[in-house]
Amino acid sequence: MAATASKNAITLKGSTEIVAEFFDYGINSILYQRGIYPPETFTRVQKYGLTLLMSTDDSIKDYLSKVISQIKEWLMDMTVSKLVVVIKSLAANEVLERWQFDVECDKTILTESKPREKSEKEIHEGIRAVIRQITASVTFLPLIEEPCSFDLLVYTDKDLDVPDSWGESGPQFVADSEEVRLRSFTTTIHKVDTMVAYKKSS
Repeated sequence: MAATASKNAITLKGSTEIVAEFFDYGINSILYQRGIYPPETFTRVQKYGLTLLMSTDDSIKDYLSKVISQIKEWLMDMTVSKLVVVIKSLAANEVLERWQFDVECDKTILTESKPREKSEKEIHEGIRAVIRQITASVTFLPLIEEPCSFDLLVYTDKDLDVPDSWGESGPQFVADSEEVRLRSFTTTIHKVDTMVAYKKSS
């Protein structure tokens, strides 16, 4: 009995790893699906029972790994409230899409020592549903027909020391936008809600 109990136990560290990993795969999926970089710069990987695409570009991998390792610290401290992927047109410097992952942290875990009960299989099912929706979003999002860049914004509790290499930035909202809420998933410690805002077609 003890073996199965521990298999479904989710600790703060375990939850942090799961959420940070989801962000990595989720951001890569957005970059691929929205055509921000050429498809040949991505490679297929198997994760969550899905075939996902991950960038092979060293500068992107390096940037994402730096951001995600910092997010991990904030997930462990329960001080991160959202991660936003901003897609901007290079020519007009206009925000075309804003993918928002809201993070709800159950801070009671910081004072309780016992792990939560939730199977990794259930968590992965939730993540799989979110990533499937990211993939399917191309069916309703306007076609991006111009060169774009992306930016990551991370929202944390106030008064938090932010690494020197991180710049302060405005919220970078999409002007005149439509919003679509996607699925959410929870580890019981961190809950992630997903939504995308995009520029209405003129």
